Amino acid sequence: MSQYTQNDLPLDLHHGEVLSLADQTTIRFESNGEAKDVMVNDSFAPTVTLFPGNEYVVRASDGEYRLTCTFEDCMRVEKM
Repeated sequence: MSQYTQNDLPLDLHHGEVLSLADQTTIRFESNGEAKDVMVNDSFAPTVTLFPGNEYVVRASDGEYRLTCTFEDCMRVEKM
């Protein structure tokens, strides 16, 4: 499983990969058909389910991060 940090942003996060932000917030997702179940931190329950074209903003102590769901098995993550 690949690990990324906010220094890698913007990036296309793929299923099974984890992004760790400076404040130790982690972001990952599991594919559920075309939907993406997004987990923030160590939760096994999705924080949000995104469909292609949907966006969600994760707020961390150092800023906000936009997650954008795509049709591919990835999710675009960028600092706002």
